[in-house]
Amino acid sequence: MTAGSEGGGAPVRRRDARRNQELLVAAAREVFTEQGLEAPLDVIARRAGVGNATLYRHFPSRAALVDAVFGSLLTDTMAAGEQARAAEDAWAGLTGYLYSVFGVLAADRGANDLMTTHVEGVETLRAVHAHNRETVESLLERGREQGVVRADVTVEDVLFALAALGRAVPSLAEEVAPDAWRRPLSLLLDGLRAFPAVPPLPAPALSATQLDGVLRGLGPHRTPNP
Repeated sequence: MTAGSEGGGAPVRRRDARRNQELLVAAAREVFTEQGLEAPLDVIARRAGVGNATLYRHFPSRAALVDAVFGSLLTDTMAAGEQARAAEDAWAGLTGYLYSVFGVLAADRGANDLMTTHVEGVETLRAVHAHNRETVESLLERGREQGVVRADVTVEDVLFALAALGRAVPSLAEEVAPDAWRRPLSLLLDGLRAFPAVPPLPAPALSATQLDGVLRGLGPHRTPNP
């Protein structure tokens, strides 16, 4: 093989590799949306039209593939949190943010798994969970200062309730209506509001460590039987 032919072949190989990577990300996006993050990787490879070896060459772990598929979604979630924090009305910021997040949770089982449970190895996710906590905590604190959020609610109370409800919204969307989750979310939010003579919450509240343990125990959605 001459130097010229070798040089001419390299760009073709790079184009093929880039195309295969794009096909894998697109196929994984579809399969994760339909089946959740535990979907078999060989199903993703078949849908992309490549072999398992090609998948693992581009994405040596499930976490690497998840990060490639959902990186932009996680970035958008953080941007929505920043917008919510900038709202003058803390209640409007909080509710607008949560309705935006739940719209994603209802429509996409993969995103739901990612955002409501603990997934090891997805580096972007760690930053998003921390940012989400900071956003909710900041808006609750400001809401208390503005007199619209009850004084005894903690960020762990809210994050637990959101995760528990969030796990149910794909089924609500599929079995009832795409926006059926709006009713239970509205009820949840009403429970955070500071109304006159509202009874105190039963004690004690979850600690941050307890919340983390509960979320780890939820686990991802199981892949439906074919």
